[in-house]
Amino acid sequence: MDNKGITRNDLQKLCSTLAKNQDTPWVTLLNSQARQSAADRAWQSINRFYQNCRAKISGKKGFPKFKKYSRSVEYKLTGYKLSDNRRKIKFTDGFKAGEFDLWCSQRTIIYYSEQQIRRVRVVRRADGYYCQFLIDVERQENHKPTGQVTGIDLGLKEFYTDSQGNTVDNPRYLRKSEKRLKKAQRRLSKRFRKGTKQSNNYHKQRVKVAKLHLKVSRQRKDKAIKDALALVQSNDLVVYEALKIRNLVKNHKLAKSISDASWYQFTEWLNYFAKIYRIVCVAVPPHFTTQDCSVCSTRVQKSLSTRTHQCPNCKTVLDRDHNAAINILKKRFSAVLGVSPMSD
Repeated sequence: MDNKGITRNDLQKLCSTLAKNQDTPWVTLLNSQARQSAADRAWQSINRFYQNCRAKISGKKGFPKFKKYSRSVEYKLTGYKLSDNRRKIKFTDGFKAGEFDLWCSQRTIIYYSEQQIRRVRVVRRADGYYCQFLIDVERQENHKPTGQVTGIDLGLKEFYTDSQGNTVDNPRYLRKSEKRLKKAQRRLSKRFRKGTKQSNNYHKQRVKVAKLHLKVSRQRKDKAIKDALALVQSNDLVVYEALKIRNLVKNHKLAKSISDASWYQFTEWLNYFAKIYRIVCVAVPPHFTTQDCSVCSTRVQKSLSTRTHQCPNCKTVLDRDHNAAINILKKRFSAVLGVSPMSD
């Protein structure tokens, strides 16, 4: 805002200046590499804004915002020390937080050397503190060729429908939790006192509301991971439609349902597992995949409430999403091979 054209190096120098400033004594206590990590994250936000301006994208360019609460700190190679059995971590910077137990999952960090651990991030969640380890390791999984190719159509009635007609249910986690969330938020609102320091009961209720939201978030993530992994393991080629979620949620009647479905998170995990299992995962434009007939390509206009595709030309009758999934798969083949997978 005050220094246009600031660079990443300027932010790194600012960290050293703040560490020597008497007005910010807490910066001196923080590990130097943790300060650099904070500067790197700030630069990512600034650089993204610069890139959007150069690209002349329409609408808002994503001007960086001030962070009111910081719930994480990231260490690189110093500022922490792991115990020999990797069950404890001790932070050695000026805050003297002390030693903490590490409760690890099945794939514990004991299998990796200290040289492979590149960064450690401490994150505060509603239900406690978590350590995230960035490990330098190449992950590859064996994929047994199945000879199967599929296209998937993401939806709200069903989470997705593939080109074989199989469907996966949409769990609607937020909708199912709304009753408990509304009740908890009403209690939180009643305990709020404007203009005064909030009571302990208010903060206890605030944590309860945060835990309910965290549960919904974790349910969505777990669902996305399991569905994406199952889809990648059972196919050699996966084609999906490249939806612009930012534009879709502008529809206020469907915004909550679209966000609850977490399509973007699912496609991100789909691409991630596709790289690990070394299969092809492609996004195609979604234009007219619902309207066009998958057999004769006749364009049949449909409203959102019309759930069945009925072609007046070839008399094909299919579920709306099944028809769209076939068209999505055909788009990939027609673009690469110049033929349709459904042709004889």
